This record gives sequence, C-alpha cells and structure tokens, in this order.
Amino acid sequence: MSNVPDGLKYAKSHEWVKVEGGAAVVGITDHAQHELTDVVFVELPPLGASVKAGAPCAVVESVKTASDIYSPVTGVVRAVNPALTGNPALVNSDPYGEGWFFRVELASADEVAGLLSSDSYRAQIGG
Repeated sequence: MSNVPDGLKYAKSHEWVKVEGGAAVVGITDHAQHELTDVVFVELPPLGASVKAGAPCAVVESVKTASDIYSPVTGVVRAVNPALTGNPALVNSDPYGEGWFFRVELASADEVAGLLSSDSYRAQIGG
C-alpha cells in the first residue's frame, strides 16, 4: 500500500503539491515511484522556466522506463532540487521529503484547489 500523506494535493498524473506561501513544492507520489522502480536519472526544469498545469516539464528515468513529469500548477520555476542530480534515488527513498523536484511561484492559488485531496488520490490508486 502506498503512502499518501494528508495535507498535500495530488494530480491525477501522480505528482504531489505542497503549498508554502505563494509557492508550490512539487514531487512525484510514493505510488509513482513504486511503479517506476529504481530511479536512475532526473531531468529538472530550468530555473525561471514558465510551466503550465498539465504540461510536461521534467523527465524521470528508472531501470524500467522514462516518464514525463507534468506540472500540476501554472507558474514560474523558482527552485529545483540539486540533490536529485547526484542522487536520483532520493525519489525512491523519500518521495515526499528529500526527493522533491521543483518549486513553482504560483500564477493562481485557485488552481491548487482543483487538485485531488489525499482521500481522492487514494481512491484513484485503489488504496
């Protein structure tokens, strides 16, 4: 059974969002990292890039496959997780902590309200 913390928002495409002030921290869910298996490479969006909700903005590669990561929110990338470059396995070991991907300055906080709650995401993944 996958870990789905309360207090976060979730995209149907398996990214999580944690809102901190006017910004959103984004990563992939425990369910997604289990499906990918061992993550071996992460390509993050460039600082200052404009990202759009539902559009691909990063890539994660595992021993099993390569997958696009979709931004769950619209805004500007203000930070990326430099630790993932040297240790992409952080996505597997701590997907909601040290394995975060990027931080977006939100264009609209209202967009976050349209994402899934933890209960809705659990229902989506059958948990």
